Amino acid sequence: MVESNNRLVEDELGIENVFVDTFRHSLDAKKRLTIPSEWRALVGKPERLFVLPSTSEACLTVFPAREMARRLRKMQDLSIVDTESQNHARMLASHANLVPWDAQGRIRIKDDLLSYAQLEEGVVLVGMFTWFELWSPKEWEQKQPTLSRPLLGDAARSVGL
Repeated sequence: MVESNNRLVEDELGIENVFVDTFRHSLDAKKRLTIPSEWRALVGKPERLFVLPSTSEACLTVFPAREMARRLRKMQDLSIVDTESQNHARMLASHANLVPWDAQGRIRIKDDLLSYAQLEEGVVLVGMFTWFELWSPKEWEQKQPTLSRPLLGDAARSVGL
């Protein structure tokens, strides 16, 4: 069902990787996180995820490999003499993690990224349409405002809806 719904979105709208909803999972004893099957179906080929520290929040940002490849194409035009951009790229790339999932849909994120986002046991997976985020339950609860029409209106305007 998920693949057919995703195909519908791709075929009719030209949009891939529509990650919506929120899931609560736990890290297992080996610090592996299960990615929901419906989200794995959205990732496509290659079946890998880029995990990066968020640049604005105490969470991790997760891009499907093909979405990250699209974003990295923009970097191809960076000048080799642009040291500021090179430093920024170096910082992001050195902390990034490219992970496949196993047969049970679990990924193992490197320890420094887990520490960055304070992910110790519970993890909240939050859809962001073309990517998703990983939050500690404590940070996520603090981040969430009470749902209201004015806030929803502000959010819709902010993202251009």
